Amino acid sequence: MIVGVNMSLIEVNGVEYNYNDDQNEPALSNVDLSIEAGDFVTIIGSNGSGKSTLAKLLNVLLLPTDGKIIVDGLDTRIEDNTWQIRQRVGMVFQNPDNQLVASIVEDDVAFGPENLGIPNLEIRARVDKALEMVGMAGFQKYAPHKLSGGQKQRVAIAGIIAMEPKCLVLDEPTAMLDPQGRKEVLETIKFLNEEKGITIVNITHFMEEVTSADKVFVMHQGKIIDAGKPVDIFKNIDKLKEINLDVPVAVEIAAYLRRKNIELPDILTIDELVNSLC
Repeated sequence: MIVGVNMSLIEVNGVEYNYNDDQNEPALSNVDLSIEAGDFVTIIGSNGSGKSTLAKLLNVLLLPTDGKIIVDGLDTRIEDNTWQIRQRVGMVFQNPDNQLVASIVEDDVAFGPENLGIPNLEIRARVDKALEMVGMAGFQKYAPHKLSGGQKQRVAIAGIIAMEPKCLVLDEPTAMLDPQGRKEVLETIKFLNEEKGITIVNITHFMEEVTSADKVFVMHQGKIIDAGKPVDIFKNIDKLKEINLDVPVAVEIAAYLRRKNIELPDILTIDELVNSLC
């Protein structure tokens, strides 16, 4: 996919969302953000911060109570735009079992394109291509229930990829996975972003997943309270801990060593820390 420069794919302007008209505190309040085509964006925040609500708004699973969201030039509030937006923005949830609908992998991946009315020959090509892109080529005839958690999540991602979206929104996609499964899924979404030009919006509470993002949005009590590159976000460790967020171990160790007058560059990962100390 060829990505233009500074192309705004998603614009969120003054968005508010209330799950209940009578509740005093909205789930989202005056949220503004912009996501450009080709971005790898991470959204972090503690439980109840509004991350998942925002994710559902981007895929038109919810509509703003106030404000507007524009996806690839399409207003989510206009009902006739709903399916066009969902073809452009694919959604991957926390539990892959909730997205796997068929008894064999290839049928599961084909489910989305079939609903779009894609011809059979093209569906076949899309299924094989999508499975190859997520590192699951050769698993077409496998039963999903026999796969590991990481493999299931990659099949779920393949099912979205087969619909050829411009953007993937992943709502805590590694929360239910072991470390190996998390590694597999993260490598997959980084590949899709870097090699295939697919815009990624990854919602997570694992701080180690934040380090490879182009842009980070920090949410608290329904608002975006900070935004920037990972290295800038992690400079204020105390601010993150005040809202019950952790920081990567390497970032915390580096901060401790700087307090001991050891000069270090900006550090995000263990490898960067080791190389700097050596």
